[in-house]
Amino acid sequence: MARRACALITGGKDSTYALVRAVKEGYEIVCVATAVPERSDSWMFQTANIHMAQLVAEALGFEDRHVKIKVSGVKEKEVDEFLEGLKQAKREYDFDILTVGAIASKYQRARIERIAKTLGVEVYAPQWGMDPEEYLLSIVREGIKFIITSISTMGLPVNYLGVPIDESKAHEIIMIARKYGFHPAFEGGEAETLAFDSPLHRKGRVCLKASRVKLAEFNYILRIEESWISQSGPCIIVDGEVLV
Repeated sequence: MARRACALITGGKDSTYALVRAVKEGYEIVCVATAVPERSDSWMFQTANIHMAQLVAEALGFEDRHVKIKVSGVKEKEVDEFLEGLKQAKREYDFDILTVGAIASKYQRARIERIAKTLGVEVYAPQWGMDPEEYLLSIVREGIKFIITSISTMGLPVNYLGVPIDESKAHEIIMIARKYGFHPAFEGGEAETLAFDSPLHRKGRVCLKASRVKLAEFNYILRIEESWISQSGPCIIVDGEVLV
């Protein structure tokens, strides 16, 4: 019998990669769950464009099994709040695996493992400990199509916002990361991403119209103005330019 998994998703590349790998491994995905912080400075959870996780869940076909857990964003308290939300989800969906997109953050890993132990489930984090450069290339090679939605580091040009990251672009990011010393898969929060398509996006691509906005030096976001799901037609439109 297939193992029953609940996938923790943010809509970004890492949680999508874990989900894609879990399905390949034969896990049955019974629900997806998203932490929705009330503050933008959460220690544990992604905040940039987190509202897009709802559309990603719909594109994946999980709109009726998407558990959204509101958390305060306060250090440690938010972890306990997330645990309580997952307890309720476990009662409803009876899973024994949590898939997570953790790469190298010991802070996140320790807290997810504590949550899993309390729930009596296992953690599935296929990218944990991978070489970060090889991991970035692996995401693209798995057929996951993603864009950068925020930048918070020196070196990444603002015009990378909204541009689909293919293998060529991934190599460019790796070279920039080597030069400026940041994590090429953005584990340190250097950037946030949105997986707009993947082999599991069975209802269509997550599409958007957005603009690039400078918040501070080396700090930019993609301000999403419209978003929808589509099988065809223009999909990623940034500053009036059709990028996909």
